[in-house]
Amino acid sequence: MTAPAPAPAPLTHRQVLTVLSGLLLGMFLASLDQTIVSTAMRTIADELEGQTAQAWVTTSYLIASTITTPLYGKLSDQYGRKPFYVFAIVVFLFGSLLCATAQDIYQLAGYRAVQGIGAGGLMALAFAIVGDLVSPRERGRYQGWFMAVFGTSSVLGPVIGGAFAGQPSILGADGWRWIFLINVPIGLVALAVVLKKLHLPKRVNEHRIDVVGAGLLTAAVVPLLLVAEQGREWGWGSSLTLGLIALSVGSFVAFVPWERRMGVEAILPLRMFASSVFSLTSVIALLVGAGMFGGLVVVPLYLQIVLGSSPTEAGLQMVPLMAGIFLTSTFSGRVMSRTGRYKPLPIFGTALMFVALMLLSTLGVDTPLWQPMVFMAVMGLGLGLSMQTLVISVQNALPPRDMGVATSSVTFFRSMGGTFGAAVSLAVLFGSLAGNIQERAVQAGLPDDVIARFESATALDDTSIIATLPEAVRRVVLEGFADSMSTVFLVVGFLLVPAFVLSFLVKELPLRSTGGLQAASADEQEARLRTEAAVVD
Repeated sequence: MTAPAPAPAPLTHRQVLTVLSGLLLGMFLASLDQTIVSTAMRTIADELEGQTAQAWVTTSYLIASTITTPLYGKLSDQYGRKPFYVFAIVVFLFGSLLCATAQDIYQLAGYRAVQGIGAGGLMALAFAIVGDLVSPRERGRYQGWFMAVFGTSSVLGPVIGGAFAGQPSILGADGWRWIFLINVPIGLVALAVVLKKLHLPKRVNEHRIDVVGAGLLTAAVVPLLLVAEQGREWGWGSSLTLGLIALSVGSFVAFVPWERRMGVEAILPLRMFASSVFSLTSVIALLVGAGMFGGLVVVPLYLQIVLGSSPTEAGLQMVPLMAGIFLTSTFSGRVMSRTGRYKPLPIFGTALMFVALMLLSTLGVDTPLWQPMVFMAVMGLGLGLSMQTLVISVQNALPPRDMGVATSSVTFFRSMGGTFGAAVSLAVLFGSLAGNIQERAVQAGLPDDVIARFESATALDDTSIIATLPEAVRRVVLEGFADSMSTVFLVVGFLLVPAFVLSFLVKELPLRSTGGLQAASADEQEARLRTEAAVVD
């Protein structure tokens, strides 16, 4: 039987901001590391002599962070948030130090997985802790800062990564190693704030840990993520790809009855799916994640390959995305705080994301720079209206005792959607690229052997070769890239259509006026009184 813990008194605005500073730093670390490595990856792979295996550096981090997200949520519901958040920071910092010492590409991939284990807790638990301390009606005021941090890291990542990678040495260490070393001082500050300022009640439990459920969930998700990330290289019909898909399906088939058997102890309680808000929001989060990452993974490529921007310039050119996210995150938080309404926000958000992706599909070789910047601003406006609102709606709909698993589940589905969205985008991009280049070459009257020489030069893998091509050939290649990117934006854009429709179906529940800890304490007190009354009768 769980021993009820007294809920703390509501925090003042100043106290919430103090705690929030530590949570924001932790989330900044996790979200920054999703993007900071991308622009430096070519330099890192050259240094470690592992160009052909560089994809594993990204894949290992992504898989580890995605799969640990629901584990952090469930375990923190059972044993408390603070110890797991501290654990996540420590593991992330340890992984960062390991990454800075990597001597080959496979070591780096393994160390990135350690980082990912910490990152899974940094992102999900930050939202859950805010849910514990602040009522749903007031929560948007504070969670808007998380979206601003997320957008800022998306912009700063490529800039910082490119800047560090461009330095041969900094204080005696390779420039690229500072991509990971920079995490240490930021993480230590976050750790100090959390240890000193975050005060949550301890939980005394007699719960069982759903080890089998966690294993089956891992076996169901990891193979799919591997296929999504590596399927294009392995071949979609290869025996390895098909075998991993079979393993995933079999694990999922076994996972459902096992979770039903475990009941409240399940790592992903199936009773949550009885809530239409949770079920619909999970699907919307998956689609929004797919549209977001599927589109944004191509935007930097367009800026760098087609428009010729450097990695640092491309990062700065994406500032309008961050501005859009910050603007509507702040706006939506104020709307929820003042009116208690939130349903219209994801409806308008998914609509704006769809419009932005349709606009991005019109980009070409001669498009002036201001146009993609405006389109990215529209994308940011849609993201700011959608992402935090989905989390708050689920936190508000489910019992306070499920705050952690509810929050982490939405994050989990969004991460899954992001992984598959990015994989689909890259598959469509490179799958259609050769054909589009060939078609443009025919239209330009170029001889076939010119394009054949270009393709044999592996320019699809090393885009720096494009700058060395004759002007007529270079123009054709860039037009081919632009055509393929346009197709990508159209494909991922239409993923937002069902998300838009489903947003209308989400039931809007009155936002609670108490934080998660207070609500959970009240629920426990009410249950105790009912039990005592039943005994008296």
